[in-house]
Amino acid sequence: MKDRTVIAVDGPAGAGKSTVSRALARQLEYVYIDTGAMYRAVTLMAIRRGIAADDAEALGDLASALHITFRFDEKYGSEPNRILVDGEDVSEEIRTTAVSSLVSPVSAVPEVRSVLTRQQRELAGQGKVVMDGRDIGTTVLPQAGLKIFLTASLEERVQRRYKEMKNKGLSVEADEVKKNLMHRDEYDSSRKTSPLAKADDAVLLDTTHMSIEEVVREIIRLYKGV
Repeated sequence: MKDRTVIAVDGPAGAGKSTVSRALARQLEYVYIDTGAMYRAVTLMAIRRGIAADDAEALGDLASALHITFRFDEKYGSEPNRILVDGEDVSEEIRTTAVSSLVSPVSAVPEVRSVLTRQQRELAGQGKVVMDGRDIGTTVLPQAGLKIFLTASLEERVQRRYKEMKNKGLSVEADEVKKNLMHRDEYDSSRKTSPLAKADDAVLLDTTHMSIEEVVREIIRLYKGV
C-alpha cells in the first residue's frame, strides 16, 4: 500500500535533490532526510580511519558501528539539517572534494547499503518524510506515495554544484566538479547494488530551466493530486 505521507526524491548528483527536498519538507512541515549525507558520513569516517573503498567487510562493520543522526537547527537558515556522527557535527566536512571523490565506490558496497537502507527505513517509519537519494523510490521506500526523479543537463548540474561549493568556502575548480559528476553518474548508474534508476511509477522532472520555487510548486501540485 502506498503511503501518502512519504515522498521519495531521486536523481543524479547536482540535480537539485537536496535543495528542493529541504524546501518541500519545509512547506509541508515534513521531516527532511538527506540519505546522501549518510553515505558521505561513512565515507568521511572511512578516510579518517584509513579504510580502503574496496574493503567491503571493514566498511560494513564501520557503517554498523557509527551512530548517524540528524539535527534540525533553525540558526543554519537554508540548511537546517545538520548531520552528526557519534555526536560530532560533520555537515561541512562531508562536502569536501576528498569525500566526493570516494563516496560513489563506498556507496556501492552492498554491506554499507544494507546497513544504511535499514536505518533510512526506520527514519521514514513515522511518515511525514521527504527523503532524497538515488535509490529511494526503487529500493528504500518503494511504498512512497509520491516518487520524483529530478534531472538536469550536465552543464547546469556542474554550475549548481560549483556555486554550492564556492558558497561554502571550498576551494574547487569547475573542471574538477565536472569530472567528479561525470564519474559519479557512470558509477552510480552501473553499480550492481541499487543503481541510480528512475522507478517505473516516478514522475520525471527536468529542472534545467526551472527555479527551485517552480520545482517545489510542481511537486506540491503533484502531491495534492495523489
